[in-house]
Amino acid sequence: MKDPRRNPLFWLAMGALALLFMFPIVYMVLTAFKTRLESQAVPPTIFPKAPTLQAFRTLLFVDDSSPVLRWFTNSVVVSSISCVVSVMICAMAGYALARLEFKGRDAIFKLIIAMMFIPGFIFLMPNFEMMSRLQWLDTYQALIIPGLASPFGMFFMRQFFLGLPKELEETARVDGASALRTFFSIVLPNARSAVMTLLVLNFLASWNDFIWPLYTMFSDTMLTLPVGLARLQGAYTIDYPVIMAGASIAAIPVLVLFIFLQRYIIQGVASSGLK
Repeated sequence: MKDPRRNPLFWLAMGALALLFMFPIVYMVLTAFKTRLESQAVPPTIFPKAPTLQAFRTLLFVDDSSPVLRWFTNSVVVSSISCVVSVMICAMAGYALARLEFKGRDAIFKLIIAMMFIPGFIFLMPNFEMMSRLQWLDTYQALIIPGLASPFGMFFMRQFFLGLPKELEETARVDGASALRTFFSIVLPNARSAVMTLLVLNFLASWNDFIWPLYTMFSDTMLTLPVGLARLQGAYTIDYPVIMAGASIAAIPVLVLFIFLQRYIIQGVASSGLK
């Protein structure tokens, strides 16, 4: 069968799709360097006629009612802690479901699969009530703890571990390694691509989360970046350059993370298919 990558039309189509997906991001960044008047021009312009940093200055230094740097810090702290702890929990649970023999293992796995089909909004009020009883509202705990045990993450890691050769673990057991030592010394290093993939996915989910912080964070200094940026829209007018400047800042960590970990993401997704 002829390789489609040898056809110039293939690369033309891929280039067109890449431009289609990149255009909103490029337009967002370019709008951040426009004046407020130019951003509302009809017909709209793509490139700023007189590039300016006024939107970034207003966002970061002028408007004291919108502590964007504090919102950015909150998002970084919450997303970093939640994704690392969640990946560790999901990796250990996935390994147990894939390799360890214990009573009720299949029933637990079926329950995890069933939970993947339940909309997240179902858990909104129970989680809120739980955080309220624990007096964790308007704290980092409320943003981090409810999302640590991810059904998708457990399923994803289990499927990856099923594809690892059992001989690696059997050799470690022969040498006297415990199940915990085998997991951390043998299994986890060989699951680096899956771990990195889940790390990025969890970071994205936490970074872009809007509804849960909106319900649980009340003070201005505890807001995350998505919720804080939504408050920049006025009741009657919208300062598009300022909003686009905030969106550009919010996109930086995600883009940097993906650029450095993209090869692990591709390997992880390719090797974690249904087994």
